[in-house]
Amino acid sequence: MNLNKLGWSETYNKAFELKNTDETFYVARIVGQGTDLYKIYSVHGESVAKLSGKFYYNVTERSEIPAVGDWVIVKGNHNEAVVIHDLLPRKSHFSRKIPGKTTEEQVVAANIDTVFLVSALNKDFNPRRIERYLTLAWESGANPVIVLNKADLCDDLTLKLAEVEGIAFGVPIHTISCKTGQGIAQLKSYFSTGQTVALIGSSGVGKSTITNALIGDSHQAVQTIREDDDKGRHTTTSRDLILLEQGMIIDTPGMRELQLWASDSSLSDAFQDIESLANQCRFRDCQHVNEPHCAVKKAINNGELTQARYESYKKLQKELAFFADPEQYKRQKDIIEMKNRKMAEQARKKK
Repeated sequence: MNLNKLGWSETYNKAFELKNTDETFYVARIVGQGTDLYKIYSVHGESVAKLSGKFYYNVTERSEIPAVGDWVIVKGNHNEAVVIHDLLPRKSHFSRKIPGKTTEEQVVAANIDTVFLVSALNKDFNPRRIERYLTLAWESGANPVIVLNKADLCDDLTLKLAEVEGIAFGVPIHTISCKTGQGIAQLKSYFSTGQTVALIGSSGVGKSTITNALIGDSHQAVQTIREDDDKGRHTTTSRDLILLEQGMIIDTPGMRELQLWASDSSLSDAFQDIESLANQCRFRDCQHVNEPHCAVKKAINNGELTQARYESYKKLQKELAFFADPEQYKRQKDIIEMKNRKMAEQARKKK
């Protein structure tokens, strides 16, 4: 199998040469992930692999475990048991915090060039969720593209498209319908030799149907639409990298819970409008509550910025602060609340 077609590059080659001390080692790309086994592609074709005991023992964080899209160093007979001994550095990876209370990173897909953030235009349309996906996409290092599916089921397309354009600055937006074929040709333009595209989105938005449309066959099992809510039943249960004639596609299971794993800079990229307004406030530490000459409050009052988008920004900002340092977040929250109470009391006295 041609490694260049799988996305191999000189950067990966140099990383492999630095790590490789055994001529029997070779490289492979992970294209499927099970509980204990991986499906890999290499120059020898398709094989099944598992982690070496040493590799697994040395793992200190969940994110160090190989994910679909990763390049790994392996050893063994490709017709029998292949063992994964090391992981090459990732050029990009889409991650989230694992569900639950544990603060730990889960890599959803690795070494991707473009990430399709898929949302439905029917009853599941949710701009706040799109903002959350965009924040994670900017953190991933891949190029985000918003894909609005089920255009044939949307009665107010112009309104919804305008709403998305108002939160996705500089990000390409495509409205499509797998039923009618609308917009599929435009999505195909993102695929070329060695390029990897990942589909990310909530359950039922049509990712597997889009995958089928792009590869031209029924690779994934997609069930029919339920008449009561227009949602396809969730059928993708594993992450798989699918090799196309041009490029590759990674279809992922629907995410019922998408907790942030990102940085402040990624939040700034996703909310450029609010960050720009905040820089115009008189006070550098303006909390946009009771402070005078607040550009954010002014923008909300004159309709330039919606209250819903600002609340979404504050919510994501709090999540990031809490995950970064729960104790510091609590202390900072107490200080801000005390400051706001004092300012409110001063305002009442002036009246």
